[in-house]
Amino acid sequence: MTTADTPSSSGTPPGAPPQRRVDQLLAHYGESHTHPTNEVIHFVAIPLIMLSLVGLIYALHPLAAYAFVAASMVYYARLSAVFLVTMVAGSFGMLALIHAMDARGILVHACLAIFVVAWIFQFIGHKLEGKKPSFFEDVQYLWVGPLFVLSKLFGKLGVRW
Repeated sequence: MTTADTPSSSGTPPGAPPQRRVDQLLAHYGESHTHPTNEVIHFVAIPLIMLSLVGLIYALHPLAAYAFVAASMVYYARLSAVFLVTMVAGSFGMLALIHAMDARGILVHACLAIFVVAWIFQFIGHKLEGKKPSFFEDVQYLWVGPLFVLSKLFGKLGVRW
């Protein structure tokens, strides 16, 4: 193997464009999410966990929830414009649902129930997978999880992020 054939320290072949941070994060996240049942569980549980988490923050104070969502959008903006636009749209829908639950007086109880049940299923999925959740390694993977779900959907639709 010549020097020209040797991959660089980043794992990218020489002359190839460097791998984007979003692709690195998704590849790492995907390593512990290969079992088909675990993937299905994550496709349902991750959006529910995000909904319940933002709903619980909203119950503490609405401005705290908006600040959390805004900070999340800054994180997504640094990774991918396509993911950012999708997450902004999803966040509007999520916040509308949270407002509706709050108006009906069910926000805290519904979000607590969703949060607990979704996490139980997440841990069942990781038991099947035989690997620990990625966020145990780095908390940013709590924000990468939704992108993992979107990346799978985008892949099926032929959308490049």
